[in-house]
Amino acid sequence: MTKTSEAVLTRTTRHGPPPVVARPRWHVMGESWWLAAVAGAFTLAQLTLVRPGVGLGWDETVYVSQVSAHAPAAFFSAPRARGISLLAAPIASWSSSTPLLRVYLAVLSGLGLYWALRAWRELFPVRVLAGGGVLFASLWITLFYGPQVMPNYWVAVGALAGVGFFLRAQADRSRSGPVWGVAASAALMAWMRPTDAVWATLPLLTLLVCVRRQWHLRLLLALIGGLAGGAAEWIVEAYVSFGGVGARLAEGSRVQGGLGWHLAVGDQLRSLGGRALCRPCTGAMPNPAVTAWWFVLPLLATLALMVAVRARRTAATLVPLVCAVTAAVPYLFLIGYAAPRFLLPAYALLAIPVADALAHLMTAPSRRWRPVVVGLVAVGLAGHLAVQYAVLQATVSRNTTARQDWTRDVADLHRLGVRPPCLLTGYDDVPVAFYAGCASADTGGHNADTTGEALTRTAHRIPVAVLTTGSARPPSYARNWPRYQLRSGYAYVAPTAARERQGS
Repeated sequence: MTKTSEAVLTRTTRHGPPPVVARPRWHVMGESWWLAAVAGAFTLAQLTLVRPGVGLGWDETVYVSQVSAHAPAAFFSAPRARGISLLAAPIASWSSSTPLLRVYLAVLSGLGLYWALRAWRELFPVRVLAGGGVLFASLWITLFYGPQVMPNYWVAVGALAGVGFFLRAQADRSRSGPVWGVAASAALMAWMRPTDAVWATLPLLTLLVCVRRQWHLRLLLALIGGLAGGAAEWIVEAYVSFGGVGARLAEGSRVQGGLGWHLAVGDQLRSLGGRALCRPCTGAMPNPAVTAWWFVLPLLATLALMVAVRARRTAATLVPLVCAVTAAVPYLFLIGYAAPRFLLPAYALLAIPVADALAHLMTAPSRRWRPVVVGLVAVGLAGHLAVQYAVLQATVSRNTTARQDWTRDVADLHRLGVRPPCLLTGYDDVPVAFYAGCASADTGGHNADTTGEALTRTAHRIPVAVLTTGSARPPSYARNWPRYQLRSGYAYVAPTAARERQGS
């Protein structure tokens, strides 16, 4: 194992990028402008296609409520981390404007993509880096989640940047910048999702631990220090609120349905049609045109590796491919449900090798066949972009409708006397409560944090309502409460709120 790992790391310098040489300033600036153009186009595409006015989603309201003055903090379950809440805090802590928050995150996500692509300078030509950025940024999943208060995009950016900095640090041990970049990217990933950070960096940690060389120690310390620094708050909270790291991981496994062997490949395929959360993941597969790119990815990744081996720069392609595999493993084989955002780190790590493979396809054939190959690649990419745009538009429309229904439910609840301070429980209580400025609480399920007796006592002090779907019966403590129809179902409102409504 040690000899194999040492051989891989040796190829990073022997067969990887050449020693860094001074380049004209105008050349470096030209490369930066290309990458900046990709990042800027990504930001504009988010603001144009994803509609900044789309309300916050279910998980987003959990994260934003932790730092918002608009509503009390929602229950924060064990698998979550507070990094994305803190990233949103500069806006969410003083403004309830969703468009302002979306614009802020879209700009930040563009800057993050630019930073991650720049981490790969000197490892691949700028056309490959820009192409990889376009491939990743044009996925409907990336565009949809870039401006959202969700952690997965930021894990992806951290993973992409981290591997680039790692390879540059291996190629030129005289510079400290890439080492600091490794620490920063590891901290970003762990800040957002500590467990995802470990999976994404597992190959890097394995290589550094198994190869005993003095000059690797600094890089190993940077990687471990970054992970520990980013996860520090999560670890402290684990001991304060869950009884330790092991207990928090066990609780997180319970919340996610029990981590273990689960073949979720089919679930991930179903989610590609625009399902934000596939739990349970039933129903027909999307149109083959929607999932075709998923099957092309491994073929292009294999081609990229073959090209890299032949060009004697194996590590620059092999390392991100292996990290992409480990980042995807828990969401393909260890969890019993799916969401398309879970695989964003894997897609980011695959983007540059795949772009390299496409560049090879368009330049390698002879003059006679090159126009044919270029035409086929162009048609394939055009079809891929068209499919991504279609799925994105359908997803945005569906989510916009759902969040408008929550807004209408809130207006009805306010008319019924359920106004802050208030408390909601039941179906979709977390997002509706946030929109209404109420607290939320649940007596069962993954977010259980109260009892029926406690809710009954609370109803003597503030307005309380139980939300249900059309066919669901209310819990026993609310069966005598007045029932009112809402846009999304029914609300059983505690008599306290009814009396307040009559009094007003």
